[in-house]
Amino acid sequence: MQARRLTLIALASLAAAAIVGCKTNPPIETPVAQVPVVPEPLPPKKIKIGLALGGGAARGFAHIGVIKALEAQGIYPDIVVGTSAGSVVGAMYAAGNTGFQLQKMAMDMDEAAISDWALPLFGKSTGVLKGEALQGYVNKSVNNLPMEKLKIPFGAVAADLKSGQPILFQRGNTGMAVRASSAVPGVFQPVTISGHTYVDGGLVAPVPVRFARDMGADFVIAVNISTQADVQATVSSLDVIMQTFSIMGQRINQYELRDADVVIAPSLGKMAGNDFAGRNQAILAGEQAAAQQMAQIKQKLEAKRKP
Repeated sequence: MQARRLTLIALASLAAAAIVGCKTNPPIETPVAQVPVVPEPLPPKKIKIGLALGGGAARGFAHIGVIKALEAQGIYPDIVVGTSAGSVVGAMYAAGNTGFQLQKMAMDMDEAAISDWALPLFGKSTGVLKGEALQGYVNKSVNNLPMEKLKIPFGAVAADLKSGQPILFQRGNTGMAVRASSAVPGVFQPVTISGHTYVDGGLVAPVPVRFARDMGADFVIAVNISTQADVQATVSSLDVIMQTFSIMGQRINQYELRDADVVIAPSLGKMAGNDFAGRNQAILAGEQAAAQQMAQIKQKLEAKRKP
């Protein structure tokens, strides 16, 4: 009996030792797959698009076509600055009119609405048009809003007749600023504002690219509607004046346009500065020129927006 008890105790001790031995073996761990951490993409940079509209009298109708083409592709400028004819279209666009609305306004426009002939005073005259009609037409088109109240920040470039320095109007009477910017010497009378006399901005900035930069534009689309001097007819005195502006403008534009991200140059051929009858063809030329540049515009915009 005693021997049996000893045998049972020995077996129990062996079992306990076996259990203890099993507990000392480390458990086998199953490796956990590592999930790679993918960083969230950075949002695209917000940039300000500037639209710089150049001068060129009736050739300025092409600006409307450019605006239509840009809007069709969802491209809307944050800043608009214009010289001469570009300031006329720019002001109306900055007031909130779409490209199609601008086209309708252009088609309905009566040339007589902006023509107020000046009578020479004692045989002297500084311009055949006073410019007051143009001022009134623009103010009516923008609902008499001052420049600082327009929907899009807008600037109009003119030249100080005394100093020859450029001036960028951004506040005050919209029509008066546009009138000053469009006062082609010999055609429109100079405009006096706050004791300074101003004439057409094409003398100092035919396509106001650098002023778009000054207003905060990160990406500038420039529209050059100036004619080549060697194709412009010189039949009337107005033709001679516009030819002179073309010659001066080409030299200035060589420097001005370098700072633009994209330059759109509508093919307007020999269209004269007083050819208001050709407005529809000019609008179409603007649309076509912008469409040809659209791929480049989108590509450069995308590159500019990359963080």
